[in-house]
Amino acid sequence: MLARELISLHEAPREAPLFSESYPRLSAAAGYEAARALHEHRVASGWRAVGRKIGFTNRTIWPRYGVYEPIWGTVYDRTLIRAVDNHARVPLQGLVNPRIEPEICFGLRSIPDRRRLTDCIEWMAHSIEIVQCHHMNWKLTLADATTDNGLHGRLIVGAPVAVPEDLEARLPAVQAELYRGLELVDRGVAANVLGSPLAALAYLIEVLGKQPHAPALCAGEIVSTGTITDAHPVAAGETWSTRISGLPLPGLTVEFA
Repeated sequence: MLARELISLHEAPREAPLFSESYPRLSAAAGYEAARALHEHRVASGWRAVGRKIGFTNRTIWPRYGVYEPIWGTVYDRTLIRAVDNHARVPLQGLVNPRIEPEICFGLRSIPDRRRLTDCIEWMAHSIEIVQCHHMNWKLTLADATTDNGLHGRLIVGAPVAVPEDLEARLPAVQAELYRGLELVDRGVAANVLGSPLAALAYLIEVLGKQPHAPALCAGEIVSTGTITDAHPVAAGETWSTRISGLPLPGLTVEFA
């Protein structure tokens, strides 16, 4: 029943009551099962999975949302946007209550080994995820978030760069600034993301290993590790941009339509 409601919600996007209110015993694990049904429906409809997103890895914003544990969702060929010359145009049609999140993402060379993560990463990039929430005012529980494919909407990926040998040491200090037009809206440091985006990747590997029906990460996948700043509402007609310091990652400019 929940899976059918979730599929319907994505096919006719709108705000809806909390899943956790309609199903009071809903757990995070049951939410992932519903999300798997949505995934299977999408694959049967011609969608192709290309990676994962990790959410709620920024511990500084856990109290704001009342979610105190990371989540994951699937990224698809139809939700992935590759920036051209550090620029992307992103239609918001079909997304409910969209928000912007500056992130770091990795392209996997091989099946990741939690003990030697950097050996499994082929490239890294600055990414921006557009998350969405089908519930009013972004009020939700962990189970609501896992049910709704980790709140994934779109993933914009910037230019891939080679992984530096000292990535593990440098990555936590990477800083991101987020602008709406010329206005600085937020800034954050990559250490907000569970101490490092690499730690977020390690967390994902561990979580997937505990979920018997979840597909393991594989070579060629893109993994975006979670927002460095808070998530901020976006609207059609706005232009947002980022600046990254601490690693040679170009910022991105996103025009929303």
